[in-house]
Amino acid sequence: MNRKIWIVLPAALFLLVSAAAAYALRGEIVEVALYRSAKMVEGVPAGWKIMRHSGTPVIRLEKFGDAYYVRLASDSRSGFGIEKEVSVDLKEYPYLNWTWTATRLPRGGDVRKSATDDQALQIYVVLPSTGFPETLNYPILTYVWDNEAPKGLITKSPKPLMKKIRYVVVRNKTDRLGTWYTEKRNVYEDFRKVFRDVDGGEPRGATHGLRFYINSQNTKSQAEGYIGEVYFSKS
Repeated sequence: MNRKIWIVLPAALFLLVSAAAAYALRGEIVEVALYRSAKMVEGVPAGWKIMRHSGTPVIRLEKFGDAYYVRLASDSRSGFGIEKEVSVDLKEYPYLNWTWTATRLPRGGDVRKSATDDQALQIYVVLPSTGFPETLNYPILTYVWDNEAPKGLITKSPKPLMKKIRYVVVRNKTDRLGTWYTEKRNVYEDFRKVFRDVDGGEPRGATHGLRFYINSQNTKSQAEGYIGEVYFSKS
């Protein structure tokens, strides 16, 4: 990509990474993503699998300061992601914590419309399937960095066969590109609120996995973003 955004990492971000590592040793958190080098295995970070939807994936591990971050970049033809099997009891570890920044948003991307359903960054929390066929019945709670949709919006996927994918808009175009944001969401409570129509909002078990995704093929534009450390915590 020709357009460059300067990424500024506050010192507090490095302190958070160190603190999270200490909590992991005490069993207070469940680590999902913590990259210790730029080494990739078959084109993805170790322990992850690639999800190819369209186009050519651009996935890199890049170092800023003392930490590594996964970079995802998509063009007018691409939509892809990475996934990891993660089993977490949301009643014990209800909070999902992560850092991220978007450096380019897909032009006109809007999660509310199928024709413009592109986002620079999407974090999927996948729960156990609730029906048949299994692949279409995984309740998926998705935190997104959208463009046009308002922050705080909760909505179903606009695609007819994906109504069990639900979106929570955490960031949008009003947030500064290249600035790192640290997020903390109570996934258990979000799930209960967003999936009231599925088993009364109660998960059928531990999480099935996590996915990081990016796409810009619907708007025929480009997108780019970075995701840092991701972990579940008790509080």
